[in-house]
This record gives sequence, structure tokens and C-alpha cells, in this order.
Amino acid sequence: MSDALHIVLDDTAMIAAGQGNVLASRLIHRAHAEPGWYLYAPTCALVEADRARPGTAEHLAALPGVTVLDLDLPAALALAGQETWAAAHSHHAAQPTPDRPDGAIVATMSPKRWYGETVRVLDLNA
Repeated sequence: MSDALHIVLDDTAMIAAGQGNVLASRLIHRAHAEPGWYLYAPTCALVEADRARPGTAEHLAALPGVTVLDLDLPAALALAGQETWAAAHSHHAAQPTPDRPDGAIVATMSPKRWYGETVRVLDLNA
């Protein structure tokens, strides 16, 4: 296990961050201020969040602690496996990679969406 903490924001977490959710704000702060904290915004989730709450994409993309993940070919091929593109890209981003050998945790306001999926979940409702 790595000491680094990798967290993927799904579309619901992005919307919550824009609405002042305390836990989402703390994640953003830590990703900016603390070494070993990494926060990711998958492009498809960013688009969906911006559709629900205009301005979300521009705001999150401007934050220095947030890395926007492009829709590359492996991510595009994974889109068919989920109900929405936002969920599919978030799920794909949370899978282990050479840079994230332990995968990433999906931060969400809708933890039930992730039941039965092969991802770890951080419920931002607490």
C-alpha cells in the first residue's frame, strides 16, 4: 500500500463542492496543501456536474489541487459499462494504474450508486 491518498470526485461530489459541502472543501484544501493528497476530476463527471450546476467545471478546473483527467481511449472504452458517462469515467479513474497502484477512492454524495462496484467510496454526506 502506498502512503499517497488518491481521490476521484464523481459528479455529485463536484456539485457538492460548489455548494459549499464541508467535506468536499476539506478534500480540495488538503489536495492543494498537503503532500501525498491527490484529487482528480474525470472530464465526463465534470461535464455532468456543470450541466447540473453551471460554472462547476470552470471553478474546479481552476483549483490548483485538482487534476482534470482527460477522456483517453481506455476511459472511452469503459463508458459502455455504466449507466452514465460521469459514473463510467469516475469508475475508470478509480481503478489501479502504475501511478495509483492501489487505485483511488471515489468521493460522492450518492454512495448507493456505487454499491456492487469495484471501488472504495467516501460518503460526503456525513
